Amino acid sequence: MSDMLSQEEIDALLNGAPMTPPPTQQANLDEMEIDALGEVGNISLGNSATALSALLNQKVEITTPQVSMISMDELRSRYPIPHVALRVGYTEGFEGENVLILTQRDATVIANLMMGGDGIIDESVPMEPIALSAVQEAMNQMMGAAATSMSTVFAMRIDISPPAVEIFDFSEGKSIVDSFDLWDKMVIIEFNLKIGNLIDSKIVQLAPVDFSKQLIQKLFSLSTQQSETPKPASSPVRQPEAKPASPEPQRAEQLPPAPPKPAVDVSPVEFGQLSDSPVEGGTPGNIGMLYDVPLNVTVELGRTRKSVRDVLELTQGSIIELDKLAGEPVDVFVNNTLIATGEVVVIEENFGVRITEIVNPKERLRMF
Repeated sequence: MSDMLSQEEIDALLNGAPMTPPPTQQANLDEMEIDALGEVGNISLGNSATALSALLNQKVEITTPQVSMISMDELRSRYPIPHVALRVGYTEGFEGENVLILTQRDATVIANLMMGGDGIIDESVPMEPIALSAVQEAMNQMMGAAATSMSTVFAMRIDISPPAVEIFDFSEGKSIVDSFDLWDKMVIIEFNLKIGNLIDSKIVQLAPVDFSKQLIQKLFSLSTQQSETPKPASSPVRQPEAKPASPEPQRAEQLPPAPPKPAVDVSPVEFGQLSDSPVEGGTPGNIGMLYDVPLNVTVELGRTRKSVRDVLELTQGSIIELDKLAGEPVDVFVNNTLIATGEVVVIEENFGVRITEIVNPKERLRMF
């Protein structure tokens, strides 16, 4: 008699309410749910690899997700060495957060490449705050690309907060993972991470079970809606009806003849001769229509190129050397088109430019 439904379960079925599974079933994932999470992770971090490859100028591969359940004690025993954790919160679409885990060496290599290095590092040197900032930006770009992919998969807008980054050691117990104690059981998704010839390791994604259940329920509901969408019924093929043979062909009704149409006079078109005489001043005659169009005028003192490392090291009072010598003319651009050069002057309390050379007028007219 243990298989019989209780009165509460019968009432719930009659009222159309879903039956709540026992708490022991809610804390675990079955094989179908694990496969669904693996597919979502494969799609989202697949686009993340593309974003990271563009940032690092290296070939990046993130493949082969392995999904399983893990407890906090198992996590501590599996990752005893220092790692870098990045906590990512979802601000729209889903409620919850997850955590990415990288080895400290992998994070240092990524930071070195972000700052214009060659990826060769000294593992004995601890990570500096500027390197953590570089890793944080790289992971922010990765998770942004992952959120975009998830928005496509789940057909809704998904946004994330900037990731919080910290180096931690599970053996110390005081770190960003302190709040993991609330996650008695969590889902772990492990990906193989390859970056050129520099990294061949793993990147780990952790999420609480309730957040993973949100993803699964949303994915399954979308699949159900697509399968229940009625397909347009195909119209049956109509067989041609056989017409009875008439004994005699019917005579067409006699109509009066149509009146003749009047003749149309057709003649070839004649165009006027075009004049080859130039417009006065060499300016097109219709240029006046553009005289009141506003344009952006920019004066450029000089340019230079800096690596990400150099830009991050800039502080108040830093001096940036430009590619022009002192006293050289400045360039005057109109809508990003060079039209003149000049020298900088001071007019009362404002700067100005005295034009010293103008580009060929014909070249200037090409911009309109």
